[in-house]
Amino acid sequence: MREEKYQPKMPDIMEAIFDAGYLIFDLVAAILFFTYAKGNTLFILYGILTLTLCGGDAFHLVPRIIRAARGTNDRIKKQLGIGLQISSITMTVFYIILMYVWKDTFPDFNIPAAVKAMVWISAIIRIAVCLLPQNNWCTEDGNLKLSIIRNAVFAVTGIGVIILYAISGNANGYHMTRMVAAIIISFGCYLPVTLFSKTKPKVGLLMIPKTCAYMWIIAMGLQLLFDKLRKVSPIL
Repeated sequence: MREEKYQPKMPDIMEAIFDAGYLIFDLVAAILFFTYAKGNTLFILYGILTLTLCGGDAFHLVPRIIRAARGTNDRIKKQLGIGLQISSITMTVFYIILMYVWKDTFPDFNIPAAVKAMVWISAIIRIAVCLLPQNNWCTEDGNLKLSIIRNAVFAVTGIGVIILYAISGNANGYHMTRMVAAIIISFGCYLPVTLFSKTKPKVGLLMIPKTCAYMWIIAMGLQLLFDKLRKVSPIL
């Protein structure tokens, strides 16, 4: 009997295009940050932030793109599981870097000791939990208890960074209160997916606005970069 050739479905194709577009956007943004930083620590940090986001998510999204094009198999399932673990860790590092991005954006403000401890301690706990083999990253069921724990402490990390951007508000006319909105949107979409997507697959659609929220965070950094470039070269 002849084996049927896998035919990608339109939703899979659209997801693959979206994921590829997201990774390309991050990569181009990182190149722009590093190219035009000219030794400016803030934009070097933004470049590292963006590469951390792109590199970590690539471990999970590239297998998803391949799965959309070729179908699934045991190898892809394993790559998706490992990729999810890696992206969970790099996303935690992302928020640590974002804390120091805030510090360089607003040098007149100091990171409150309690907030710094809040971010660092929760981030370390989250990474430690993510490294536990009991997470069963490469299985369909995973580990709901550990998922709740690691995402609860991740929320604490996010709240710490939200507090910083709320403190600075719209200082220097940067309108960085938008960062508060972006982080809230990202967590508001991400947490339901991690907790309920296995039982309610349609919840997974929330990953689209979550991803857009992270692109928005990077876009805010690009806006600061372009504003700086225009001041140096008004023609731009």
